[in-house]
Amino acid sequence: PPQGYYTRRGGVGEGGDFITSPEISQVFGELIGIWYVSEWIATGKPNAFQLVELGPGTGALTDDILRVFSQLASLLSKCDISIHLVEVSPKLSEIQAQMLTGGKVQSNPEDKSAYMKGISKTGIPIYWYRDIQDVPQGYSFYLAHEFLDALPIHKFQRTEKGWREVLVDIDPEVPDQLRFVLSPSSTPATENFIQPEETRDHVEVCPEAGVLIQRLACRIEKCGGAALIADYGHDGTKTDTFRGFRDHKLHDVLRAPGTADLTADVDFSYLRKMTQGKIATLGPIKQREFLKNMGIDLRLQVLLQNSHDSATQEQLLRSYDMLMNPKKMGDCFNFFALLPHRRLTHPYKNHNPQSKSLLPPVAGFGELLLK
Repeated sequence: PPQGYYTRRGGVGEGGDFITSPEISQVFGELIGIWYVSEWIATGKPNAFQLVELGPGTGALTDDILRVFSQLASLLSKCDISIHLVEVSPKLSEIQAQMLTGGKVQSNPEDKSAYMKGISKTGIPIYWYRDIQDVPQGYSFYLAHEFLDALPIHKFQRTEKGWREVLVDIDPEVPDQLRFVLSPSSTPATENFIQPEETRDHVEVCPEAGVLIQRLACRIEKCGGAALIADYGHDGTKTDTFRGFRDHKLHDVLRAPGTADLTADVDFSYLRKMTQGKIATLGPIKQREFLKNMGIDLRLQVLLQNSHDSATQEQLLRSYDMLMNPKKMGDCFNFFALLPHRRLTHPYKNHNPQSKSLLPPVAGFGELLLK
């Protein structure tokens, strides 16, 4: 635990080991903020909501979302909003506090479940927790951006003798060097995590992601709200995706443990199975489709018109290309949503049941029609 990558450093950003979309462009977070507001409107504008972000990195994404909330203050004026961040890294929680509150936080607040609290620059209360279980229940919007890919995985290989788990061992030939080996026989994980209908020869399973999705499913089914998950991933088709990043370059996962960011693509088909039908799922859809549906082109035009120096305009176009280009982030990132079934099937109580009005479409997952 003290030598883990995120505990020691967690190098997000240009000077770190990897860079994420919120660090590339403010537009990314703004469009996600708009997605939550549009879901809030579609479910009849409840009088309070919690925004819960899992693994908030530098806090840049929440900061961009808060800016949208403050720009839409007249619309949200009667709504009681609070921010709840689930973060285990002491170092990153300090960076988040600095970004979101200017460092004005109180550790060990009276509220025992949170380990820190503060007020955002726009006056919204922010709480920090170590586990999603500590976040209070209630109508909530959940956000997991590049969170699930950092959770530990089990790897399995199909052999002539059946499934074998891929384990890490010390290399007897080279001292201080680790190597991958296959388990000599079946392990508890092989018995429990391989789906009987599996057709691939190599499978990665992230049980922690499964548990998390079950918790989100229970909360959304009971209290309403929605979850948006954005990550590298596939729909049950890929095999070996486990890799490391250090200084923005690929790094051998077994070399110098704790000094590189380790990641594995998220298997969205597994997440869908783990909801056990309690809630509805949408996606995965490619990042460039989601952002296009959310109106990124229009937002880019507005920003370009409002910026008068060519350096800013170039930066805007470069960051747009990074987010949307299929060869960069456009195709390898996916968006996936969890929603209550009633959001897609029958009207909420404040909608008039007599009127045959259709439920508003879920933003981002269908084409945006500009009136």
